Amino acid sequence: MNEALKRKHAGAHGPHKAPKLGGVGGGGGGGKMSIAQKMMAKMGYKEGVGLGKEGEGIVNPIEVKLRPQGAGVGAVKERTEQYKQEQRRAAERRGEEYEGSSGEERKARRERKKRAPGGAGTDSGTSTPGGTRRPKTKYKTAADVQAAAPGLDVPPQMLHSLVDATGLTKKLLTNFSGLMTPAAAPADSETERIAKRERLELEAFIEAWHGIQEQKIYAEEHEGQHQVELEQEREELEKLQAIAEAVESLRIGRPSGDSEDGHGSPVSGWETTLQKLEKLQSEHKHELERYSLSEAAVSAVTPVFKQRMASWEPLENPELLVDDLQRIQIVLGIAPKEEIANVTSHDLLDEAYGKSRRQKTTSSYETLVYNIWVPKLRTTITNWDVLDHGPLTAVVQAWRPLLPAFLYGHVMDQLIVPKLTAALQAWDPRKRNHHHKHSNIKHAEPHTYIFPWLPYLPPYQLDAKASSGLLVDVKRRLRQVLEGWDVAAGVLPDLLEWRDLLLSELDHLLVRHMLPRLSLYLSNTFDVDPSDQDLTPLENVFKWRTMFKPEVLARLLIAEFFPKWLATLHLWLTAEDANLEEIGQWFSWWKQQLPEELRNHPDIVVEWEKGTSMINAALDLLDQGAPLSNLPPPAAGPARPIAKELARKLEMPRHQTRQPHTEGMEFKDVVEAWCAEEDLTMLPLREAHPTTGLPLFRITASATGKGGVVAYLKGDIVWAQRKSDRSFYDPVGLDEKLVARAEGK
Repeated sequence: MNEALKRKHAGAHGPHKAPKLGGVGGGGGGGKMSIAQKMMAKMGYKEGVGLGKEGEGIVNPIEVKLRPQGAGVGAVKERTEQYKQEQRRAAERRGEEYEGSSGEERKARRERKKRAPGGAGTDSGTSTPGGTRRPKTKYKTAADVQAAAPGLDVPPQMLHSLVDATGLTKKLLTNFSGLMTPAAAPADSETERIAKRERLELEAFIEAWHGIQEQKIYAEEHEGQHQVELEQEREELEKLQAIAEAVESLRIGRPSGDSEDGHGSPVSGWETTLQKLEKLQSEHKHELERYSLSEAAVSAVTPVFKQRMASWEPLENPELLVDDLQRIQIVLGIAPKEEIANVTSHDLLDEAYGKSRRQKTTSSYETLVYNIWVPKLRTTITNWDVLDHGPLTAVVQAWRPLLPAFLYGHVMDQLIVPKLTAALQAWDPRKRNHHHKHSNIKHAEPHTYIFPWLPYLPPYQLDAKASSGLLVDVKRRLRQVLEGWDVAAGVLPDLLEWRDLLLSELDHLLVRHMLPRLSLYLSNTFDVDPSDQDLTPLENVFKWRTMFKPEVLARLLIAEFFPKWLATLHLWLTAEDANLEEIGQWFSWWKQQLPEELRNHPDIVVEWEKGTSMINAALDLLDQGAPLSNLPPPAAGPARPIAKELARKLEMPRHQTRQPHTEGMEFKDVVEAWCAEEDLTMLPLREAHPTTGLPLFRITASATGKGGVVAYLKGDIVWAQRKSDRSFYDPVGLDEKLVARAEGK
């Protein structure tokens, strides 16, 4: 404390001024000019004028006024006389009045006090001479200081060691009664100055103490936070060590036999791996994705999985390893999947499993299944008998939850469906001359080996109106069979089984491809002969009545049966020996030959009435005595082919119901829809027309996508390639000619 007072006493003297230099050049009074003055004179400087081009700078050198040692800012007046002169000169140059002198400053302060509220010029009561009353100085005791700074130790003897060093000799102060209170001593006494300095330092010390306390609190808070972070890092490190140990334990060699666990029971290498992976899955299930533990799990299971697959017979043991893989499906990265049956397209098939495979690479598990499991199944399907569907459907059903979406689609689209399509193409429904004990694929009804796969096929394979798929191949094969079917052989076996699956598509198929054959069959084989009537052709046609609607068969009879029947009736009535009673019996007999649903059909009733009118007209001629040769002949039958007429009528409601959906369709969609209705396939060739640059398509009826006609679409017109010169394209319509070219005719 004594040393502090010595430092204060040493700096308590008046301010020190820097020695004045004689002019800016530093030369002093008159006499010989210094080198600096000469240089400045060359640059245009004149003594007594400010620096700068216009003389706006300072005239005299800057004076330095030292602040007493240890004094703060504002303890002394630091403006020097040189500074005031420069400010006054600058104010005069701007046309203002400088208030830097003490008298001017006091005058300005008095004016401000008069203008301020509560000043000397107000009527607020009594006032002190010279302005407002000076505030009373308040001092803090040691107890106040102790209360303001908790934890700060302020000893009561701290003031008993003060040394007065203001005089020529140092002396120890023993009486401090008036040191901390405003005394009557002069304001500039050394005792008051020392007391004031001590108080300021004590307050600064208290403020520093508060700052240290805040830093202490901040450090304690951060210490707790760092402690929590350190604990988390320690836990994370322990967790990583546990994961590293678990992964290290998976490094096992290729299993060569059985080992024994701690209880002495034999456990295979596969089971040992499963147990370790189950432990890893249960203890670190939240870190599987973060640390890519699935890759380590797949790497551990690959050797034993490959060994088990090498000896696996899928058709004999479909569920091998399925339960084991489901136990560790989480650590293998097999995410829960939606049913593929809810998917309606190839793109949606990927989206149903969360992420599209086009947006990410295959995972380790997907690579494992593709490289080991799929080749094993491909070999099995290659030698698989389509008629024995049970074992293979069991394999697909068991492994379906474990297969990634694109692999399941690959198995169905590239392995199983082509096998079913090949069996369908080999189907020959014609009766066999020799009955074999076991049916082969050629004569097996397609529904017997296709229907069991319906629950497992993706819906796009079962869309009869699509451009490709298994059901489209079924339609195409049925059309080929119907076009070459012998009506005398009866109804096509297996046809009715497809009714619930094909729905209206089957009606459309029958009208377009079977009805013309029935019409041609009646036209060529059936004759109306009252003397020896053969009903076999008509009975063969009536066998198909369960496949056609009554309206269709009614139109068939009107076109092929009734013209012949009315012509025979007219011929009999105009004969010379016509017996009207026999004709009436013959008329009634024919009504009984038609099935009831056709006999009473409104269109058929109209034809019966035509026969009745002809008989009545013959009776009228007899009553009139006119010859029966005057009886007018019956009108001719329908001029339009019956099949095309009925097909157009059946298509009308189809177009009407689909009209709202086709209004906004592009022409390409319209052509694809037409190809689907005609059992054709429209395939993009990934080539462009050399002149127009438009993409080329192949329209074909072949299931292999070959043959047919190459075309491109421009506006609302189909341009088809010429047969004679393939460099030219001609506009064609969506009609039978284009169908014939697509079929290679």
